[in-house]
Amino acid sequence: MKPNQISSLERLYRRRVPAGELITAELAGRMVEISREIRRQVGVLVDRHGAVEYVIVGDEKGIFIPELSDYPLGRRLLRGLRYIHTHLKGESFSEDDLTDLALLRFDLMAILQLHQDDRRTAIQTAFLTAGSGQPYRVEASEPLATFRMDFGSIVSHLERELEKSVATEAREVSATGERAILISVTQQSHEEADDSLDELRELARTAGVSVLDAVVQRRRQFNPRYLMGEGKMREVVIRALQLGATILIFDQELSPAQVRSISEMTELKVIDRSQLILDIFARRATSLDGKVQVELAQLKYILPRLTGRGVQMSRLMGGIGGRGPGETKLETDRRRIRDRIAKLERELDELSRGRQQRRQKRVRAGLPIVSIVGYTNAGKSTLLNALTRSRVFTENLLFATLDTSTRRLRFPREREVIITDTVGFIRSLPQSLMGAFKATLEELQDADLLLHLVDCASPRVEEQIQQVERILEELNLAGKPRIMVFNKVDLLPALKKKNPLAFMKIRQLSRRFNAITVSASDHASLEPLLQEMERRFWSSAPQP
Repeated sequence: MKPNQISSLERLYRRRVPAGELITAELAGRMVEISREIRRQVGVLVDRHGAVEYVIVGDEKGIFIPELSDYPLGRRLLRGLRYIHTHLKGESFSEDDLTDLALLRFDLMAILQLHQDDRRTAIQTAFLTAGSGQPYRVEASEPLATFRMDFGSIVSHLERELEKSVATEAREVSATGERAILISVTQQSHEEADDSLDELRELARTAGVSVLDAVVQRRRQFNPRYLMGEGKMREVVIRALQLGATILIFDQELSPAQVRSISEMTELKVIDRSQLILDIFARRATSLDGKVQVELAQLKYILPRLTGRGVQMSRLMGGIGGRGPGETKLETDRRRIRDRIAKLERELDELSRGRQQRRQKRVRAGLPIVSIVGYTNAGKSTLLNALTRSRVFTENLLFATLDTSTRRLRFPREREVIITDTVGFIRSLPQSLMGAFKATLEELQDADLLLHLVDCASPRVEEQIQQVERILEELNLAGKPRIMVFNKVDLLPALKKKNPLAFMKIRQLSRRFNAITVSASDHASLEPLLQEMERRFWSSAPQP
């Protein structure tokens, strides 16, 4: 462009729009003149005080909107900017225009429609709408000369309507609570995908996240950039913004590149199942062991996903061999994380030696060791409390307890065993956690007997058994002696009335695995389990 054309564009920043007006005739006239002269689309972004914050120049067909970092959405439903630009051939809103309106949450979008055959100019407006239908509404074109709009009143009314339309769940959570859309992109069957999504919903509830909606897409091939299709991804983001969501949670693990691509499309937080589990573990860890293990797992997960622009300089070096720019901020962050990981691993080794000494004392005492394993929320801590009359924390949440708890269980004839509660297993357990939770794994390695506890009232009972067996195989524990224990048997009468087929399936599973049925909340039901444990360790004990 010529210098005088650039100067004309820069002078647009000096224009002010009075409160209550969408655009002044003078500003619209100058935009039209410049656009005709340079044969390109010209746009402005105006804030609610009437100041022109951005002047944008595109080509004949469209405009690329820059990053609006000075006007983040945060928890607001509208951005606080109106977007007005020219169309050289008098055309209406393009699909890209309306997508930008929905994704970027402008207060309002307007186009100045230029006509090639004469000097007429029309204006057309579009704005977001409340409800679950079309996310925007497009008004009919009007001659610019006769166009009138009380912009301030319209935006105030629109914000009130959008706030009313936000889902009830979003209004009920606290000001600091997260509101999520769950996303599953899968090649699994409908039943498997629904089960996995139900479990993700429970994980979100455990993390204190309010779930507003869930989206499932089945694909033959995963999109390398967005996991799901780009068009579907835009629909999900628009739906999330309509509902007032603050976070997108994927059921599948996202690659670092996918997280970057999705984050470029939306300002909402983007996490996957692994990161959600790590967050829950960080909340639940109370012992020094647990805190170190969780932090180590989080850092190993974050390191390959650490991103930045790579242009910020953390320090400058001087002297021979040190002239010029120093390390970039991104590289410094990576180095610090690696140093922290190395320190935590050394600390974990020291803690491991302490655990080893304690285990050696138990071995010298000659006491058998029993470990309770099972799917998360199967009732392991409740069973430990019932058997040993302890007060380990329990709650109806996934991963309610994270740290290993060890107690003594006394049998008649002055016999004792050491019984240990372990962290629950779950499908798609992050590998970083498998490597970090040495305390639990070491306890399992030393166990003489495993109690595989199963929530027999769960609709996914068979799959949960298979998941636990698979993880035990990965840990080289498949050969350990074990007792299958079906817990929550007190819930089966209600299940029998509600779903007789599911009840019969549980009965068949119980016979197939030769399981002992108990209710951890009813101490009297534990007698068969105690007798079987006594028989396993002391063969001369009376048979049950």
